[in-house]
Amino acid sequence: MSHHTSDNHLRTRAMETVIHFMNDSVEFYKWSLTIADKRVEEWPMMSSPLPTLGISVLYLLFLWVGPLYMQNREPFQLRKTLIVYNFSMVLLNFYICKELLLGSRAAGYSYLCQPVNYSSDVNEVRIASALWWYYISKGVEFLDTVFFIMRKKFNQVSFLHVYHHCTMFILWWIGIKWVPGGQSFFGATINSGIHVLMYGYYGLAAFGPKIQKYLWWKKYLTIIQMIQFHVTIGHAAHSLYTGCPFPAWMQWALIGYAVTFIILFANFYYQTYRRQPRLKSAKPAVNGISNGTSKTPEVTENGKKQKKAKGKHD
Repeated sequence: MSHHTSDNHLRTRAMETVIHFMNDSVEFYKWSLTIADKRVEEWPMMSSPLPTLGISVLYLLFLWVGPLYMQNREPFQLRKTLIVYNFSMVLLNFYICKELLLGSRAAGYSYLCQPVNYSSDVNEVRIASALWWYYISKGVEFLDTVFFIMRKKFNQVSFLHVYHHCTMFILWWIGIKWVPGGQSFFGATINSGIHVLMYGYYGLAAFGPKIQKYLWWKKYLTIIQMIQFHVTIGHAAHSLYTGCPFPAWMQWALIGYAVTFIILFANFYYQTYRRQPRLKSAKPAVNGISNGTSKTPEVTENGKKQKKAKGKHD
């Protein structure tokens, strides 16, 4: 009998702990909202995390349902769609990069340490607005994966690809909600600049083999991205070391996040460029995250046949 009672007691304790934890989480979220940026409160998608989380869940669902749906179907070509999509993304990222550069210059931003200014100053709002567009672009980028699956390029949908797409959208919602300015502009400026090159590459690659021979520089996109992550870590570490009045939790989170990317990208780079493929004619990928527009020969790795990706990053 006592054994039964102790089981029930344990169960009750466990339930209480869970309820306490949930209550504490809700309280913490309510408190965190008091320090959120009032300027962005009414902006689309910003009043609640639910739209962002909902879209991310749908994305993960599509990763499971999409391949099942395509299983016995012919792959879509989507050539024109990819050309339009990639060049639209070039324009969007160019706009974001330009706005961040011009806005930060006009606001007299420091490249080494820039606290957030939550005022309604025209330049500060311009930067916050550009960062909001940057966050939106991360949601649009889910289409990279959708197009892969519709074209049955399942090998392109790597862990790196999914991890990158899913986390960026959610993390940048947090960024816009609490710190849409100051030092946040630094990474977004570099990243949107790289995305101009990357989507430009995919857009050109979508034209097919005629153009592809001029795309010898794809390998360097991965290298530029690797440099970006190291610069991000150095920048955040410098801010922490000098006591820059920018939220330290965000700097630490950024360092941890960048480290995961360095590991994943280094692995991707090694698999793609350093391993000696059996077929000399094999074309390597650009990097783990991509719209895979080329028809590349198959390469044998680990005894399994795999098409080489042309990936895209971040």
